[in-house]
Order: sequence, then C-alpha cells, then structure tokens
Amino acid sequence: MLEMKDDHNLISDLFRAEFSKMVAVISRQFGLQHIEIAEDIVSETFLLATQNWSEKGIPENPTAWLYKVAKQKALYHFKRKGIFDKKVIPAVILSIYETQQEFDLDFSMKNIKDSQLQMLFAVCNPAIASEAQIGLALRILCGFGIEEIAEAFLSNKETINKRLFRAKEKLRTEKIKMELPPENEMSSRLDNVLHIIYLLFSEGYYSKTSNQTLQKDLCLEAMRLALMLTEFEETNHPKTNALMALMCFHASRFDARQSANDSVVLYEQQKEELWDTELINKGLYFLNLSEMGNEISSYHFEARIAYWHCIKEDSKEKWENILQLYNQLLLVNYSPVVALNRTYALYKANGREEALVEAEKLKLENNHFYFILLAELYKDFDNQRAKQNFEKAYNLAKTDSEKVEIQKKIDGLNN
Repeated sequence: MLEMKDDHNLISDLFRAEFSKMVAVISRQFGLQHIEIAEDIVSETFLLATQNWSEKGIPENPTAWLYKVAKQKALYHFKRKGIFDKKVIPAVILSIYETQQEFDLDFSMKNIKDSQLQMLFAVCNPAIASEAQIGLALRILCGFGIEEIAEAFLSNKETINKRLFRAKEKLRTEKIKMELPPENEMSSRLDNVLHIIYLLFSEGYYSKTSNQTLQKDLCLEAMRLALMLTEFEETNHPKTNALMALMCFHASRFDARQSANDSVVLYEQQKEELWDTELINKGLYFLNLSEMGNEISSYHFEARIAYWHCIKEDSKEKWENILQLYNQLLLVNYSPVVALNRTYALYKANGREEALVEAEKLKLENNHFYFILLAELYKDFDNQRAKQNFEKAYNLAKTDSEKVEIQKKIDGLNN
C-alpha cells in the first residue's frame, strides 16, 4: 500500500511539473488550434504511466518515459489524422508528410522553455477575458486540475469547464499563434502577461479557500511564471523584476499570516521569526534589478511598500516612507484598495484624526476591510461607532476565519 501511495504521489508531482511543458511543446509544433488534443494526449500519457508503473515499477527516468510516450502518441495521432482528414493537419505536418521526412518532437530544455514562454503570451492574449486567462493559465501553464481551479474560484467544475472551453474557442477563432509579439508590441503585451501573473498571485495570497496547500501553490506558480520571464532577454524588463520582488516580499510572510487554527494573523501580531529571510533577500535582489533603466511601474511602488513591511520595527520613518510610496502609487494606478491602504499608512504616520477625515471620504460600502479600518480608527475614541463598523465588517466578510477575528474585536470592545 505504501509503495502504491508513493507511486501516486510521484505521478501527481510529475503531472504538476511536466503537464504544462508537454502541452506547450505539442501545441507549438502542431498549432494552438489543437490545444485540447495536446491536453488529451498528455492526460492519456499520465493515465498509461499510472497503469504501467503500478504493474512494472517506476522506470529509471520517469520524465524521459513520459516524454517518449507523449511523443509517440502525438505523432501517431497527427499522422493518422493526416491519412483521414488532411484539412485539419497543420502546414508543418503536411510538409513533412509530403516529403516523407522523419518527424520528431523536441523535448529539449531550451525548446520546452521557449514553448512555455510562447504559450504564456498566447494564454494571456487580450482577446480572452481576464478571468478566463487566469483559469487557462492555471490549467495549461500550471497543470492544475479542474477541481482545484473550481476551488480556487469558489466555483464548480461545470462552470470552470465552460469558461475554459470558451477561452480555447477564442484561441481558435482569433487564430492566436504561439509566438512572441513583435518588438514594438512587446511592452504592452508584457503588461497584460504581468497583470495576469499578479492576479494569479493575489488569488492565492488573498485566497478565500481554506485549502492552505492550494493557496501556496497558486502563489508559487505565479512566481515560477514571473521567474521564467526574467530568464529571457525580450521579457526581462524592469517591471518584470519589480513584480518578482513584490511577490518574493509578500511570500516571505506567508507562513506568519496564518495561525495553527487557520485564522488570519494581522501584520502587527505576526512573528518575525516565521518570515522567510531567504525570500526577502531574493526580493531585494530583484528590486535592485528593477531599478536599472528608466521604466517605473506600479509594481515598483508596490514592491517598495512590501519591502518596508518586511521590516518589523514600527517607526514613524517607516510609515512616512510607506505613505509617500502610496501617494506615488495612487498617481500611477488609482484604485479604492490602494486608497484604503494609504489611509492606514496615513494613520500610522500622522495619527488618527487626519486618517479619519480621509477614511470617511472613501465610502467603500461593500468592502469589509474599509469598515475594519473605520472601527480601528474609532476604537478607544468612540467605541459605539467602532462596534457599528465592526458589525458591518462582520456581515460583509467572506470567510469564516475573518468573521471569527472580527467577532473577537467586537467582544474586546464589550469587555
């Protein structure tokens, strides 16, 4: 039983690591219009591995075994389709078929990386709706199962399958190709890719699911995709490194944000010894790289804010720096959430009175964090109003753990 369990774990790990690589290589070779066939071929390969390895044992090089079988299945499928329906054969196969040349799939490390990079730009094409891009990225680029994607979005398998189907239809109808955009379009297209990675990371970091493993996996996959972008000259821009730095700083405090009973640990109560210093140092490395060149993006300001949050000392200088960064961020990329965070920094830097004036102006009536901030500002000054705001926050909170923490604050006011 133990051996079978170990085999299952190995195949699960290999699926997450290799699924996206294999789909990318097959799709690059035969055309993005056949992405579903590529998925089926790879899924069948893993199914065969499950059956074969349980009977004959795990091969000496499991990854090479998977590549070999996927290659055979892909070539057989497209050659067979070439015999019965040449209209659906990509031009590259027609050329090889007509000249009787031997055809092969290239699973070299370089071709895998090139294919994944091109797939990233294809999946993040602006023609596809943003939410569908995230789902497609999770499935095609990160190897997440439909159930995992459904859980991440607090949805169901049927909805996710429909969303992915529509996204793949877009890939076909818009004739989106697996290729890097031309140089004059690279910066704007890269913006969209970075935005999807940012949303993917946020989906994990501010996750509403109770599955801690899934939360971390979402963040790690976003970081892996961003890291891949830093490895190519065409996509290794200052804003790419700034986003990578931002994610490193946030991820360094991942373990400190959750208590043993799964409740959220607020920044002030986090134990500094649980912060990952290696990730903080990596964040600093990418932050330094991001400062090379003349480009500055919202990720630069967010990364610097996140860096200051990796310094536990609660000094006026720290919060004044954070406040100034929020002021600059609002000019570059205004959002209600940034304005809300800026108000908290204003409170820490300049005091309650000034922050209350700004907070009352925001009127974010559907945001429970807004009412938590208002309550904290009124606490010990007007506890009745603090309680009213905590109660509004409680009613708007989306997770049980958040409700538990808010209730504790309400109880604290009553004592």
